[in-house]
Amino acid sequence: MEARKLKTVDELLQFDGERVELIDGQIVKRPMARSEHALIQSSISDEVSPFKRKDGPGGWWIMPEISVKYNEIQCPSHDLAGWRKERVPLRPRGIMNILPDWVCEITSPTHERKDLFHHFMLLQRSKVPYYWVISPEDKTLIAYKLVDGKYHVTFSVEFGVEQEIDKARIPPFEEIEVDLKYVFGDEW
Repeated sequence: MEARKLKTVDELLQFDGERVELIDGQIVKRPMARSEHALIQSSISDEVSPFKRKDGPGGWWIMPEISVKYNEIQCPSHDLAGWRKERVPLRPRGIMNILPDWVCEITSPTHERKDLFHHFMLLQRSKVPYYWVISPEDKTLIAYKLVDGKYHVTFSVEFGVEQEIDKARIPPFEEIEVDLKYVFGDEW
């Protein structure tokens, strides 16, 4: 039986212009962008935008569709990721080699396993402090916080299912209320 050769970040960089990422040493095509995904990504970016500004709570670099190198065989592209400026004071450039402080993934049909299991385990092992997973189809948001090396749910919502939550303070952005009606499309 022949051993499979793992791809590296250097090989990933040869795929200029394609929607690919490096998962477990394999170059994987990213799913085609859908409007549901794009609208949620845009609305979350809007909601946390005060943290990017000097006149708001400030102190974060928040970027969509950013590749993060965790090691030579793991370089996923996150839907959204953020770094506290106290850890990364200079404007980031290129593929990020510094672990994020927050990652937000928006699930895509047939690719849920990557966000719910692979990224969850990778980020937990890498000690990324906060991880959000959002499902546009189910209108759910689950926010995790790393506590003693393990993720614990700090917030979860299934929007529109027998509840009255329209806004919520979700770590690490609890200084503001995230407008869930806007995020899940009821205010578009």
